[in-house]
Amino acid sequence: MLTGLRDALYGFVLSFFESLNRKVRSKLALWHMEIETSEHIHSLIIVFKWIVLPASLIYVCSVFYFFKENALDSMFWGILIFIYSNFLPDLPSIYRRQKNDETTKDLPWYMKYALLLFAPLLIWVLFSGTRFKWKTTETFHNFKSLAIYGAFLLILGFFAFVKIPISIGNLTKILSFPSYGMIGYLTHLKADKIW
Repeated sequence: MLTGLRDALYGFVLSFFESLNRKVRSKLALWHMEIETSEHIHSLIIVFKWIVLPASLIYVCSVFYFFKENALDSMFWGILIFIYSNFLPDLPSIYRRQKNDETTKDLPWYMKYALLLFAPLLIWVLFSGTRFKWKTTETFHNFKSLAIYGAFLLILGFFAFVKIPISIGNLTKILSFPSYGMIGYLTHLKADKIW
């Protein structure tokens, strides 16, 4: 069953990146996408099996035991964010320009990070037929991008799970978004040998 899930995830991710590369008319070779996807799926499964799943079960049980709150919703959202974050640093690459390309200007910092933080929205816009002329030399394979993404997820987690008055159990739910997201992002950086 786990092999089937791995193969399904691999097929889904590879198919998505193939479609994305066709849409932007990238000349990235299929064999390169297959190797890259295989490496990232492999590291994602290892980290999920040995870190994320046990930590998630401890998290849900401890929040229920100590604070009498159900944390299953934040756990499931967190696992989805972990999987998404594992592939996020590569998503804005469709807007990357070559450093020696003088025909396009590099984006201001806030637009660069909009590519990172709102990548799903920008990809949906791309598939709906709208093309942006945004180009950046940023690759988002660094710890600065990780910190900005973590802060964004903290704000997102606050709006998703805040209950007034804020309790410690509620605070753990808020902190679950950046925790899962940063683990996924770090997994990607580790697979790409950034650290």
